[in-house]
Amino acid sequence: MVDTKVVLSGTELANPIIPASGTFGFGYEFAEIYDINILGTFSTKGTTKEPRFGNPTPRIAECEAGMLNSVGLQNPGVDKVISEELPKLSKCFHKKVMANVSGFSVEDYAYSCEKLDKEPQVGWLEVNISCPNVHNGGMSFGTSPQSAAEVVRAVKQVTKKPVFMKLTPNVTDIVSIAKACEDAGADGISLINTLLGMRIDLKTRKPVLANKMGGFSGPAVFPVALRMVYQVYEAVQIPIIGMGGVMSAENVIEMMLAGATAVQVGAANLVEPLACKQIIEALPGEMERLGIEKLSDIIGGAH
Repeated sequence: MVDTKVVLSGTELANPIIPASGTFGFGYEFAEIYDINILGTFSTKGTTKEPRFGNPTPRIAECEAGMLNSVGLQNPGVDKVISEELPKLSKCFHKKVMANVSGFSVEDYAYSCEKLDKEPQVGWLEVNISCPNVHNGGMSFGTSPQSAAEVVRAVKQVTKKPVFMKLTPNVTDIVSIAKACEDAGADGISLINTLLGMRIDLKTRKPVLANKMGGFSGPAVFPVALRMVYQVYEAVQIPIIGMGGVMSAENVIEMMLAGATAVQVGAANLVEPLACKQIIEALPGEMERLGIEKLSDIIGGAH
């Protein structure tokens, strides 16, 4: 029998598979098609201090080996997430969940994380610093080591839960940002968020997305994600959750060899709602084929 278990910040997961934020809602919709308790855990829809309607439509565009989205963090706001979404989830998911938090100021992040800190079902906080900082000309928090570290420090002051910082790949040097997060007290790193892309409609000669640009995800981004996970693993001592274009059990093993302790699956859920279930079911066979007895033994094995 192969062993698929991994430990993420002190919590044992049955396997490293985690549906990524924004591709799995608050879980209960997927619970109607399979038992989501087979998952390691999952990351909730990005939650902000205030409710958000999101960006104008169209906000999804297909590409050859992936997709673009500019959904714009549509969510009911942290208070409603706590009063409505988490109770609904607790009826069908009996494990700790990863709460994904977004903000437009350092205070926003701290506010939401402090609220979620009190929720027993939340096992980890995943802090998305790909959002624009409204107090700094709209530059994303994750594009400078200083602003990334500032968010980490603010969040760590208000929570005892493990904090994973979700990094944007749209930077010159991902390693310096990961290192700044670690130095400021982050418990782990999630990477990568989406790449920035666009499509133009040939008939209208205008961008397909109302927002012009959007986040590019799907299998095309996998080699970029893998490279960044590999680089960050060399530089930090804290665990990494790898994501970006993961479509198969083979991709999961490749991500773990690059340095990921756990692996998120995003766009694949939108193509095939059973994607995570299929990957979890394929993993033991893939491990046997490759002579892997204990999955946790291969973390960072390519270094």
